[in-house]
Amino acid sequence: MTIYNASDLRKGLKIQIDGQPYIITDFSFTKPGKGQALYRCRIKNMLTNSTVDKTYRSVDTFESANLIERKMQFLYNQEDEYCFMDSNNYEQVSLTGEQVGDAKNFLIDNLEVSILFFDVTPLGITLPNFVDLKVTKADPWVKGDSAAGDSKPVTLETGYKLRVPPFIEEGTKITVDTRTGEYLTRVK
Repeated sequence: MTIYNASDLRKGLKIQIDGQPYIITDFSFTKPGKGQALYRCRIKNMLTNSTVDKTYRSVDTFESANLIERKMQFLYNQEDEYCFMDSNNYEQVSLTGEQVGDAKNFLIDNLEVSILFFDVTPLGITLPNFVDLKVTKADPWVKGDSAAGDSKPVTLETGYKLRVPPFIEEGTKITVDTRTGEYLTRVK
C-alpha cells in the first residue's frame, strides 16, 4: 500500500480516507505568507458518489485506495441489474444501472469490459474505446433533405440513438466511439 503526502495530491488520484475510497476531482495549492502550505481538494466518495471540499496541510498523509481492475464479460441485464462474468474463474458480479451509467448504451452480449473494485465491492465500468453495433432502425434518407444536413438519425441494437451519414441502412454494423457516443465508420 502506497502512502501519499499532501504534496503528492493531484486531480484523478485515488486515495483512502476512513476506510472509504475517494477520487480527487479538483485540486488547488496555496502558500500563505506565514505558516504551512494548504492543499484544497474536492474529493468524491467512490462508493456513495457524494462530493466534499477538504483542506489539508503539508504534513497530512493518505493511503492509496485498495482498487483492483478486472477484465469481465457482459452477460445480460435484467431490469436495473447488469450481470458480468470473470472469464478466468467464472465468478459473476452484478452492477446497478447507476453504476453502469451511460455505458449501458454500448453493452452487447459477451463484450469484454474492465470493472473497478474496492476490495470486493464493484464501483464502476470502463468500456473499450470502440464498439461495433448493429443498426436496428434507420429511416430512408431523402435526397435534397437539407434540413437534416448530411446525416440522419438511427437506432442501434442497444436502443441508443445517434446521427450517421445517409448511406447507413438498417442491418448495417457500425463502429461507435464509446467516449463520445459518435459514429466512426461502417464495419466492412
